[in-house]
Amino acid sequence: MSASPNSSAAGLTPLLILLLAMSAGLSVASLYYSQPMLGVLGADIGASSRSIGLVPTLTQLGYALGILLLAPLGDRYDRRSIILVKSGVLLLALLAAGLAPSIHLLLLASLIVGLAATLAQDIVPAAAALASAEQRGRVVGTVMTGLLLGILLSRVVSGVVAELFGWRSMFVIAALSILAVAYTAWRHMQAARPATNLSYGALLASLLGLWRAHPPLRRAALAQGLLALSFSAFWSTLAVMLHGEPFHLGSAAAGAFGLAGAAGALVAPLAGHLADRRGPGLVTRLGAALTALAFAGLTAAWLWAPSGAQLTLLAIGTVLFDLGVQATLIAHQTQVYQIDPGARSRLNAVLFVGMFSGMASGAVLGSLLLASWGWAAVMGMATLSAAGALWVRLRAA
Repeated sequence: MSASPNSSAAGLTPLLILLLAMSAGLSVASLYYSQPMLGVLGADIGASSRSIGLVPTLTQLGYALGILLLAPLGDRYDRRSIILVKSGVLLLALLAAGLAPSIHLLLLASLIVGLAATLAQDIVPAAAALASAEQRGRVVGTVMTGLLLGILLSRVVSGVVAELFGWRSMFVIAALSILAVAYTAWRHMQAARPATNLSYGALLASLLGLWRAHPPLRRAALAQGLLALSFSAFWSTLAVMLHGEPFHLGSAAAGAFGLAGAAGALVAPLAGHLADRRGPGLVTRLGAALTALAFAGLTAAWLWAPSGAQLTLLAIGTVLFDLGVQATLIAHQTQVYQIDPGARSRLNAVLFVGMFSGMASGAVLGSLLLASWGWAAVMGMATLSAAGALWVRLRAA
């Protein structure tokens, strides 16, 4: 498989698209297995709620750093080799997390998991490079469906596995899944021609040049980062909230909300198709508006709805805000990939650094707000952040 700017869609068979989607999903799922398990995990190793909140924070921070420092290498070196190396590191980090005897080693392993899981961001630009301009939104949307389902269904799987077999078993199973990713890359991906011969230092320096040169890239990274802050604040605190008053629910219940979010992820191909036909700008505005409205509704439901109805409203809101966040992400990717075909890995890196910086910020702020002022404060912050993303997109109209 060639990642050169001149690649066509001819080599992008339905089987290869499916394999790329599955590999992206399994890779990025490693970031999220811990979230539904935080309640039982913290109690098991004797960590405070503030300390255990650092697990998703460091994972997301590691992912953001990995995108910044490692993802640009996809423009310079063979993506297949990069994926194989990252798969090995990720496998070892997941095993270390599963065997960690203390919160300190778990936090270190979480950071490395985040760094290595960026192999998912080598897969998406590869698909974009193979697709024709007319099909790029649909192809990226299809591969991103696998990635997004990996994000959301990982919570379902980890919640159930942790309740049945313990949280350590989930990390071991995750490590085994990365073996499948490595095998897929080794068996089905061909060596890719580099798009540039820049040195590593020049590659990193070019990120700043791309940021300065392209206002659409800046707006996309900022808007997606604000949406990611809302998204992460919700998912990073959901398990802890459900574990306490008034619900007293376990990790399986927290993970089950991933099924509601998965319904939103399924819109990704449709969002890509709409971006191809009507332009990505419209999709970003619609997605940001839907996200802001969904979080406003969740805030109102928590403050004023009877407790018996709150879980139902929570599930409905989860479907809506996930739909909005994912549709906006697909449109932003379609938009930035059009800027410079020879710099897709770096453009993707800038976009996702913004996104996962928002993710890390949302995990930190969400944990602090939940501990200090409760769930309503978390949802209020999520609403304001999503509204900020909508403002950025409306100003670009």
